[in-house]
Amino acid sequence: MLHFTSRVEPKSLLLAVALLASPATPALAQVAPPVTIGVDFAQPSGPMQPLWAYFGYDEPNYTTMKDGQQLLTELAALSPVPVHVRVHNLLTTGDGTAAFKWGSTNAYTEDKNGQPVYDWTIVDQIFDSFLKRGMKPIAQLGFMPEALSTHPTPYRHHWKPGDNYNDIYTGWAYPPKDYAKWGELVYQWVRHSVARYGEAEVKTWRWELWNEPNIGYWQGTPEEYHKLYDYTEAAVHRALPAARLGGPETTGPGWDKAAAYLRGFLEHCARGRNYVTGQPGTRLDFVTFHAKGGPKLVDGHVRMNMATQLNDVAEGFKIVAAYPEFSRLPIIIGECDPEGCAACGVQTNPENAYRNGTMYSSYTAASYARLYELADFYKVNLEGAVSWSFEFENQPWFAGFRDLATNGVDKPVLNVFRMLGRMGGQRVAVRNATALTLPDIQAQAQSQRPDIGASAAYDAKARTATVLVWNYHNDDLPAAASPVELTLRGLPTARPTLQHYRIDAEHSNAYAAWLKMGSPQQVSAAQRTSLQQAGQLAPLTPPGPVQTQNGQTVVSFLLPRQGVSLLRLSW
Repeated sequence: MLHFTSRVEPKSLLLAVALLASPATPALAQVAPPVTIGVDFAQPSGPMQPLWAYFGYDEPNYTTMKDGQQLLTELAALSPVPVHVRVHNLLTTGDGTAAFKWGSTNAYTEDKNGQPVYDWTIVDQIFDSFLKRGMKPIAQLGFMPEALSTHPTPYRHHWKPGDNYNDIYTGWAYPPKDYAKWGELVYQWVRHSVARYGEAEVKTWRWELWNEPNIGYWQGTPEEYHKLYDYTEAAVHRALPAARLGGPETTGPGWDKAAAYLRGFLEHCARGRNYVTGQPGTRLDFVTFHAKGGPKLVDGHVRMNMATQLNDVAEGFKIVAAYPEFSRLPIIIGECDPEGCAACGVQTNPENAYRNGTMYSSYTAASYARLYELADFYKVNLEGAVSWSFEFENQPWFAGFRDLATNGVDKPVLNVFRMLGRMGGQRVAVRNATALTLPDIQAQAQSQRPDIGASAAYDAKARTATVLVWNYHNDDLPAAASPVELTLRGLPTARPTLQHYRIDAEHSNAYAAWLKMGSPQQVSAAQRTSLQQAGQLAPLTPPGPVQTQNGQTVVSFLLPRQGVSLLRLSW
């Protein structure tokens, strides 16, 4: 459970699918009660760490496909700082064909005498795609090559949405039959990366071991995972002593068994017997775990559950903070999402209908803001939060996967990350008497009243001040727009220029535009161009100067339910 005192306050394909996942409804005739928010740009509260500049996906071979290449370019462009990318299956055996929950590189095979054969061709193509865009890999050491697996048959799965999720856990999920060979594979990959990209570059990457070893992704025991980590750590740092390696990428610290797994791993790294050296402890450079929400259908509409996700975050932070030797290490929430299966579309999982429209956008804005609060509360070093979302190549339009784009057209949620990419410098004080607190969210208040809040930042170097405002509710139902009055203080100039960006039913919303076209699955060239334009971050009003008096101004606007606004002042 979330544990806070009351003093903690937030700063502040198809026709059936289309009907269920309708876009945010424009402002109704009536208007909701007004919300008054104050921002003081002269009161810093902490760095605006770019937690949002992290993305990931199961299927690494989408990286080098047409729409994947386009989306990578857009992700790199949304941020002034490097975007980090985490993908699965980088050591999985296969021919490089992409499929749901599957990917492969054939990096490791063995000859007829059982001797290793290394082939980095596909891995290099994937990493070249990241590096040429200035992106930073979170290089995942996994999964188990077929020739090393203790249980290699069956190896290649053919899972599809609607199948039993446990069908994916085949031979790649097992421990190695030879830990020394595994260690040598790791060593060879790191050395190859240094030779190809240079030591200075590879030192800036993150290396990590496996994914969610506390569930079916690891078919070994916790002790076998610890052993794998020790062999991995020895190999990584033998190849590059300055490399940064982390783990364990467990999921759901809010579950008792998952919490115990994370604690067990940290305990092993702190003082357990190292399987390679025989000495106490193993080097750990950063800590990773996952946090997921839990949407469901209620009376025919989607109801989200942000409390479940934030509870995972809080419990993970508490566990790390309890270890003095690790409490200041960087933390990366390796998957930070509204629920757990990106490849489960709305045809098989109708509760995922939030993904196409603006509900995903407002949820993302509201939840990422709370990550800063939780990190401040537990005094941990949160470095990033990976949105497990990319794209699914050659799938129906707006099929309801957890992705950032569909068929090369950006979805509304991507524009939240574009908004966040315009925020930098220092976080600043936000006051909002009606804001939901973290304990309110734990008590499911987001299902009882709207969560209308804001976060803000001031960047003296860039000469900008920014405010992100959301109107979120757990229930995807029509509602009146809310009047918002922002009182902005601490501005250093008399006439800053104001840019107001918006995500709602009419702005930054290719899904709404596609519905207006009649939800076509065959899209003409002209329609595609129109949809691509609709998918970009759009202004609500033209930019223009605002008058301030003694460094203060007031900005008022209507914010629709599930809408998000970014106000950016520059001088």
